Amino acid sequence: MSRTDSPVSRDGSKADAATGISSKGLSAGSIGLLGATVIGISCIAPAYTLTASLGPTVAAVGTQMPGIFLVGFIPMLLVALGYRELNNAMPDSGTSFTWATRAFGPWIGWLGGWGLIVATVIVLSNLAGIAVDFLYLAIAQIAGDPAIADLAANVPINIATCLVFMAGACYISYRGMETTKAVQYVLVAFQLIVLVWFSVAAITLVGNGGAFDALAFSPEWFNPFVLPSFSAFAAGVSLSIFIFWGWDVTLTMNEETKNPETTPGRAATLTVAIIFVLYILVAVASLMFAGIGTGEFGLGNEAIQGNVFAALAGPVMGPFAILMSLAVLSSSAASLQSTFVGPARTMLAMGHYEAFPKRFASISPRFKSPSFATIVAAVVAWVFYAVMRVLSTDVLTDTILTLGMMICFYYGVTALACVWYFRRVAFSSVRNFFFKFLAPLLGGVILAVIFVTTLRDSMRPDYGSGSEIGGVGLVFILGVFLLASGVVLMIVMRVANPAFFTGKTLRRGEGR
Repeated sequence: MSRTDSPVSRDGSKADAATGISSKGLSAGSIGLLGATVIGISCIAPAYTLTASLGPTVAAVGTQMPGIFLVGFIPMLLVALGYRELNNAMPDSGTSFTWATRAFGPWIGWLGGWGLIVATVIVLSNLAGIAVDFLYLAIAQIAGDPAIADLAANVPINIATCLVFMAGACYISYRGMETTKAVQYVLVAFQLIVLVWFSVAAITLVGNGGAFDALAFSPEWFNPFVLPSFSAFAAGVSLSIFIFWGWDVTLTMNEETKNPETTPGRAATLTVAIIFVLYILVAVASLMFAGIGTGEFGLGNEAIQGNVFAALAGPVMGPFAILMSLAVLSSSAASLQSTFVGPARTMLAMGHYEAFPKRFASISPRFKSPSFATIVAAVVAWVFYAVMRVLSTDVLTDTILTLGMMICFYYGVTALACVWYFRRVAFSSVRNFFFKFLAPLLGGVILAVIFVTTLRDSMRPDYGSGSEIGGVGLVFILGVFLLASGVVLMIVMRVANPAFFTGKTLRRGEGR
């Protein structure tokens, strides 16, 4: 809501007269700036994200990986600034759904919420897959039996283990933000320490001649504009956007944070900045140590691209390689748990405003968490993973690329919602022009271009892992299916319960 709107009801007893926005019954004031930032970093899961994305990014852009990470950081920062302004005006757990509805109306708002839900369900399945791989790798390293690691390739065992991870993460999330926060402090600190250790060790080996395929550091690595085609550039940016994704979880907790108008936005900006510095360090260290060739440990080797740290941890960290396995495992498990925060609270808000069935608005009386929505997110994510594990020859690569499209979609919608919502005040001051207009406009346009380009390129049967159906790339089929299913479900909800779509529960408005 705008600053001139009535205050939001904190007890959920009534909706704001001008906007329809109201509280959901969540545990207010339970998270501070440090806690929100830690959960934001946890949701991004740097150890998991890097091991899954370094290889595909090198495959797309080669040594320009640091430059592509820089380019991916720019729209994330611009969009984060727009998110901050929207949160200052309308702190609501529905975030993209609520804000896009207030700016553009119920149809686009519903699809914005759907994009967030789909993206997080995809990444939940991906996180579980990485956790399964590193669980059996860690057990193999501890037991000294490499054959144990091969259990991850057994499809029934893999899917069953994934279910165990999903159930455990769902249980912790169900217990609310206090349990979530307590679990994350240790897990986040551990993975950050190990990633810095890996980077320093890799650069040290380059310096003393112990690297696998040493590359001398070059400032040219930070120039993404030397890539041979815009398609390669777009593919790289889509991947780099994926690695920064997750910071917006700090906004979905806004009804549970101290000072909800300011703390979530500050936590989001701080999260993105910390992750950017860490990613550049790891990317440069990996390139310097392993190069981009196709040799045993080269980043261009397709055999290791889906899980780079599983291959590089041994030669870089020696007997301490087990720490990297544990770091990625804990990163995946921690993010698996914290990532439930986003979709559960978005579905909670959509149920609360009657855009979803009212059952999704259920709150646990004991833990003050979105109970039903959390369980639904877990079930759908596990089913999605099981189906993808059977259909795809490389489930991690294909889900990452699909996720990149979904991120561009809902982040782009939300950024442009900021521009439109604040259109009447955008030119009233220099600050408003930059933060409420220019930054989110540039971020939204960049993401829209990347979304369209990636969607077009993904039609090729050789895109991603090369999995295809009827000569059409699996990534394209997944992206279109997920968006189309949202449109169908939205129409069904419009027929079944028109209250939200007629503006009776959440109303369109503008900032003043």
